[in-house]
Amino acid sequence: MIILPKVTFKQLLERPTAFLAYGFGSGLAPKAPGTFGTLAAIPVFYLMQSLPMASYLLLTVVFFFLGIWFCQKTVDWLQQDDPSAIVWDEIVGFLITMIAAPSGWLWILLGFVLFRVFDILKPWPVSLADKRLHGGFGVMLDDVIAGLYALLILQLIAYFV
Repeated sequence: MIILPKVTFKQLLERPTAFLAYGFGSGLAPKAPGTFGTLAAIPVFYLMQSLPMASYLLLTVVFFFLGIWFCQKTVDWLQQDDPSAIVWDEIVGFLITMIAAPSGWLWILLGFVLFRVFDILKPWPVSLADKRLHGGFGVMLDDVIAGLYALLILQLIAYFV
């Protein structure tokens, strides 16, 4: 196991790309940074949920491509392939989960739980992307796929409820 020097919030503020890759600092959580990163996604979703669907989708795609770039810059800075503290991928994965989600905190909570389950369990092809892809693209893609799984289940629940 590689022990990395502790990254501080001050260091993140000095590196805007790392600040974003760390989910506005939420990735600094000592335990379960992915969960904290997903929690940081809720206010982002809250600000985006009233956008027209085309704008929501476009912004989510932009966040994905920007995420590849600044996650790669952060991976290079840390000299580690996919550190758990990089959580921008969780933010984008949650935004994907919440595409066309019904309104209300119950749906946000359900989307949160579904996304975390798929992100943690990593069913195929999430696990394949996690193991075989590297750099900023690899960091982002496994969470995109987990978000798509969670989106599908959330929409099925919404349809039948």
